[in-house]
Amino acid sequence: MRTGIRAGSRYCLRPAFPAAAAAGGNPVAVTARGRRQGANAMTEAMMGLDRWLEFLGAAEIPVLKQTARELAALREDAASLDTRSIAQVIKRDPMMTVKLLNRFQRLRSRSGSGEIVQVEQALMMLGMNPFFEQIPARPIVEDLLRGNIDALAGLLRVVRRSRRAAAFATEWAAQRVDLHYEDIRIAALLHDLAELLMWCFAPDRMLDVRRRQLQDSTLRSRAAQEAVFGVALADLQAGLARMWVLPELLLKLMDDACNNEPRVRNVMLAVDLARHSADGWTDAALPDDYARIADLLRVRPEEVKAMVGALDVSPGE
Repeated sequence: MRTGIRAGSRYCLRPAFPAAAAAGGNPVAVTARGRRQGANAMTEAMMGLDRWLEFLGAAEIPVLKQTARELAALREDAASLDTRSIAQVIKRDPMMTVKLLNRFQRLRSRSGSGEIVQVEQALMMLGMNPFFEQIPARPIVEDLLRGNIDALAGLLRVVRRSRRAAAFATEWAAQRVDLHYEDIRIAALLHDLAELLMWCFAPDRMLDVRRRQLQDSTLRSRAAQEAVFGVALADLQAGLARMWVLPELLLKLMDDACNNEPRVRNVMLAVDLARHSADGWTDAALPDDYARIADLLRVRPEEVKAMVGALDVSPGE
């Protein structure tokens, strides 16, 4: 049986998720010690989609220390406090972004108001004081991963990659004269959120995935993730998005299965380019990326390379 992303949705079809994927979406706050113990206990045995959704749905999404520090500084400086300055801080942190959207969506479902994807709009409708009171910038990622430098480095690498993907996606959307380029930006920023959460709550397993792929260069990410977690992170991400009742437009833009649509390709190609260029401009997959981006933007691959700042180095050198 196949279903849409959400009941009644007109969006792309994908295999139906188990019933647990749609179960409660209200994260529960737990102590830092409890979070670490919970993550360790849940990763001792092989887990499938249902159990990961249950665990992550009950976990408070952490945020970067820099995000917490900057938001605290803004709150103290009432003279410069405005929606735009708060939004700029939030949009640099994929986890803080989804905390806001998740909270707003739950309030929206009660009030019956329309869906919102943009951070600024969500803040304006929620209000600055309710934002600080209802969506605290904690727990802190660096506290969760204290003593695990390799895991913290892995998480920060994904954060940097997500920011680059968002920047690429925004630039291309503007070039395509997409008036709703901010939707594209947020979709690219959140595309790899499940990977970030696994670095936070299952760091040893994420390191295991990395080790397996370093040992076998032919091992696909999906296969390594299924072997370690019992589920591919793309499937986990889709389940989390449904559980959190994120806006349907955002779900569609993050769904690679809808890549026949230009806006979805915009997001997907930005994510691919950020991933393949994370260690420089020599990855063998980059020429194909340039060609696909050129097709999207109706330019030549050489123009794409200049646009994204690719160095004049042949892949493999």
